Amino acid sequence: MKLDYCAIGMRIKERRTKKEWSQEMLASTVGISNPHMSNIERGKTKVSLATLIDIANPLDTTLDALICDNLVKGKAVFDEEISQELEECSEEDIRIVYDMVKALVKSLAKRKH
Repeated sequence: MKLDYCAIGMRIKERRTKKEWSQEMLASTVGISNPHMSNIERGKTKVSLATLIDIANPLDTTLDALICDNLVKGKAVFDEEISQELEECSEEDIRIVYDMVKALVKSLAKRKH
């Protein structure tokens, strides 16, 4: 299996910027150089499992969320991605999304029978 380092790097950058961290802050926290962090985010270098774990922890994310293009997505990855999408929503918007999800689940259940 070949890892998609560009996709991994994009996810790292996405989570870093969501936390409003600079590359330098994350690199310092992880204990790697700024150029190495830049190369990781641009998919220009292979990154070790240990370094990925070191990056995931301060970003409050999971390893599977960072490498999910390389895995068959499981429920936990989708749960996290949905939660991230809803972070910026108002309570009213979340209620609307919830109602839509309930209706979709009901419709899917009917199709299975």
